[in-house]
Amino acid sequence: MLDVLDKINSFLWGTPSLVLLFGTGLFLTFMLRGLQFRKLLYAFKLAFTKEEPSSSADKSEGDISNFKTLMTALSATIGNGNIAGVATALTIGGPGAIFWMWVVGLLGMATKYAEALLAMKYRVKNKNGEYSGGPMYYVEKGLGSKWKWLAVAFALFGAFAALGIGNSVQSNTIADVMTSSFQINNVVTGIVLAVLTGLIIFGGIQRISTVASFFVPIMAFLYIGGSLIIIVLNYDMIIPAFEMIFYYAFNPVAAAGGFTGIIISEAIRSGVSRGIFSNEAGLGTAALIAGNAKTDHPVKQALVAMTGTFIVTIVVCTMTGLVLLITGFWDPTGGAISGVEHATSLDGGALTSAAFGHALGTVGEYIVSFSVIFFGFSTIVGWYMYGEKCFEYLTNYRFANSYRLIYILATGLGAVANLELVWAFADMSNALMMIPNLIALILLYKVIVRETNHYFNEYMPMMKAQPRKKAS
Repeated sequence: MLDVLDKINSFLWGTPSLVLLFGTGLFLTFMLRGLQFRKLLYAFKLAFTKEEPSSSADKSEGDISNFKTLMTALSATIGNGNIAGVATALTIGGPGAIFWMWVVGLLGMATKYAEALLAMKYRVKNKNGEYSGGPMYYVEKGLGSKWKWLAVAFALFGAFAALGIGNSVQSNTIADVMTSSFQINNVVTGIVLAVLTGLIIFGGIQRISTVASFFVPIMAFLYIGGSLIIIVLNYDMIIPAFEMIFYYAFNPVAAAGGFTGIIISEAIRSGVSRGIFSNEAGLGTAALIAGNAKTDHPVKQALVAMTGTFIVTIVVCTMTGLVLLITGFWDPTGGAISGVEHATSLDGGALTSAAFGHALGTVGEYIVSFSVIFFGFSTIVGWYMYGEKCFEYLTNYRFANSYRLIYILATGLGAVANLELVWAFADMSNALMMIPNLIALILLYKVIVRETNHYFNEYMPMMKAQPRKKAS
């Protein structure tokens, strides 16, 4: 099975897919005139400050606030792709993989902006009175019924992918760390995760968004804080670490001892695939939750969604990468920067945990262990919303409880599955979601540009001219 999946992934993540991914990001960046750079500070302001009330508030429709939407999206995005995924990218692709993660992240900000904007514009209300949005809706409504096959393809791959990338991968990594840090059997971990997942997802989007809004800031502070301590304590190794990232992005890592070396194509492939896994730009997942946001203009939520990619890739993934490079735990032959001699067969989250433990002792191991547990669990919960939206579209809102039970079962089974097999399945799922979504974004680029220009050239000036209401 692993050999089959590796062959499929080699094809799916081949040159055509990479060109499509990079090309879409570059194209949207050009058409939007670098909006992700020009409007980044404004986007963060929208995400983290309470908007002053105005008459536009009367036009706001949706289920949850911009902040809760961002936190729910981050709960599904800031997961073990940022901890285990970065470690895997480094061991397979070398330090240069981090550079290609950055490229994917920066271009992906424009892609994620486009996804969220279209989700808001073409969202619908389901039979429960909640909003539903996503690539399947902007494909069918934006491109027309002749493209419905593409909408169905995305929804099918999305419902399937939620069981892997957002579920089994996370529970597998949690179980791996629970065994290495606390000697808890994988079966026990799987049962506990399955029960907790069921308790939350049966509460619907309101419960999921509330849980995410509480846990995500705490988790991010804990993990980023621990990473910064290690980086500051080893400040003299920061520049050499960045030098390695830029050098090996364009040069192969030489073989040494039993180490076979790493070619440039592996650095690119690992950086791109793990970058997509960590920030999800291009997969269309941002669109699946953005449609629930309560806002008065699609561009506002699109800008908020864009900040998630910056936080995940440029901040969290970079922290993990620097810690692994500084401690030398990415390199099976020993610490290339720190000179620390060690040989390890660890992988994924356990490798990152070992790096933190080397730098900070037992406290460092616990920081990663608890981060993996909470990041992973929040991702499992957040990704359920993605899978449910896709499944709703496919079944016309029927059999929701059946999908919930399947999702809960996958959570438990993922904890005892083979790690390599689970990661290979996740890579395949990513590509199958990405391709139909990127095709839709390219075909709908005129709508994206038109809505963006309307907001900044007409809507914003009009709102500024209106008197503000007194806050009650």
